[in-house]
Amino acid sequence: MRRLIAILPVAAFVIVLVGFMVGLKRDPAILPSMLIGKPLPAFALPPVKPMAAGLTSAELVGEPRLLNVFASWCGPCREEHPVLLQLKAEGVTIDGLDWKEEADAGAHWLDENGDPYAKSGNDRTGRAGIDMGVSGVPETFVIDRRGVVRYRQVGAITPEVWSQTIAPLMAKLKAES
Repeated sequence: MRRLIAILPVAAFVIVLVGFMVGLKRDPAILPSMLIGKPLPAFALPPVKPMAAGLTSAELVGEPRLLNVFASWCGPCREEHPVLLQLKAEGVTIDGLDWKEEADAGAHWLDENGDPYAKSGNDRTGRAGIDMGVSGVPETFVIDRRGVVRYRQVGAITPEVWSQTIAPLMAKLKAES
């Protein structure tokens, strides 16, 4: 019995040590999404721009597309924006979710910098983003033709991220259509 009591702290230490070692092998930049393989949560957002249509999750079907979460106050969104404009020019369908700000701020920013979005909705309260697991902006979700999330990009889409990760997935999704 005394021997068991003496071994117990050592065994607990070994278990904790193994847990730390496993944790060190994980990439902290990878933020898994519980939505991968599942439909987007239902939402219906008012438009960012006056006289435009808003954005609903039910509309994000029919063809593979990107859902980009952005905000006018977001620095990395400014860096990502020219890439999104280029993708729009190449025929990529991108919808926008203006996160945690007033619609007029997002509308002004899009008017000043160009609007890469087919449709955009204002998520002033952040509720739709929270339901999708958004942890910050920018984030982009790759949505298949059925409205199912296939990939989540945390951070800006750079030319490298597009060419190495998202473009091949989009090509695969288009081939499935």
